[in-house]
Amino acid sequence: MSTLYKYEPDYAVHPGETLREKLEELQITPKEFAVRTGKPEQTISKILNGKSAITPDMAVQFEKVLNIPAKFWLDMQADYDEYIARQKQDEMKKAAGDWARQFPYAQMAKAGWVKPTRKIEEKTDELLSFYNISKPEAWQNIYIKQGLPAYFRVSLKNDKNAYATSALLCYSERAADQMELPPYDKQKLKHILPELKQIMVSHTNGFLEDIRQTCATAGIAVVFTHSLPKTGLHGVMRWYKNHPVILMTDREKRYDLFWFSFFHELGHLYLHGQKKNIFLEQEIQANEKDQKEQEADNFAGKWLLTDKQFEAVKNIFETQYSHSARMDAVNYYAQKYGTHPAIIIGRLLRDNKALYPKGWGKRIPKVDFDRLLKLQNND
Repeated sequence: MSTLYKYEPDYAVHPGETLREKLEELQITPKEFAVRTGKPEQTISKILNGKSAITPDMAVQFEKVLNIPAKFWLDMQADYDEYIARQKQDEMKKAAGDWARQFPYAQMAKAGWVKPTRKIEEKTDELLSFYNISKPEAWQNIYIKQGLPAYFRVSLKNDKNAYATSALLCYSERAADQMELPPYDKQKLKHILPELKQIMVSHTNGFLEDIRQTCATAGIAVVFTHSLPKTGLHGVMRWYKNHPVILMTDREKRYDLFWFSFFHELGHLYLHGQKKNIFLEQEIQANEKDQKEQEADNFAGKWLLTDKQFEAVKNIFETQYSHSARMDAVNYYAQKYGTHPAIIIGRLLRDNKALYPKGWGKRIPKVDFDRLLKLQNND
């Protein structure tokens, strides 16, 4: 989302300067003016020298003495105060260049989240608007120090690229804000799980929108976006404004990995759906996964292809020697177990990487959000 730019003057005059000119015109000394307005002479002196502001009470008093509306003085003071504040903001932006350089700005601009620019001050301004914050310290407080209320908290303190990850999370919030959803219903989620599996099996061009609409009936916001460099994120499950939000990326662009990640996030929601939790699915070795990650993996496996089912496929697969016979076995068991052939092939590849040179990786359909979202928007 781009910043809304408007004309802002590059200078402003303190109202004390105008007041001094008016007093000279009327041949009123500062001391006399202080007496007439009932204000201390020191106070009037500070205003005339631009070291103090005209308050509403003063403006009303000035109006009586000078026959100039109080609003004139207050507007002039407000313009000057805003100018000074923006000058400070500009100085802050110049000092925040190192912060802005940490973000994958070019990719964020390509996605339309921020305005394309090469100027670091403009990048900083765009990033502040994207995150709806006034200074980089606020980003630190939100994403590193967990400064928001419990239901909105995220902790990226140990994330290797917290800047890019935070951009994905922020985008998911912006996208979720555009959705009108009923209250979250766990029983409804349980009811739609077979429907979601059938969407996977059918593999139509509009499967992304089918996922989104189906999940929306259970009060779940599903957001799709490209991955950002170095994040390693396949998916995220978190709560935002009393709704679960699942963010899915097309990282690695493989149909089997997309669906495993999606059901993995659904598993987190179904099994560990407390509002304070956030789950970032990144590339983690199996022996490094905690209990909740293992449980989410098991949930995905239950719905896509269980270990027992895979062993049955593997045993038959290994008895066949021709490529066509092996593919026939994959298709047969995909239909028998109500899954997609890509899920079986993905498990076979993970079990035996020697199958890659034989072309089995090419049997897995690609998930390209650019193409898929364009297709569904054209329908």
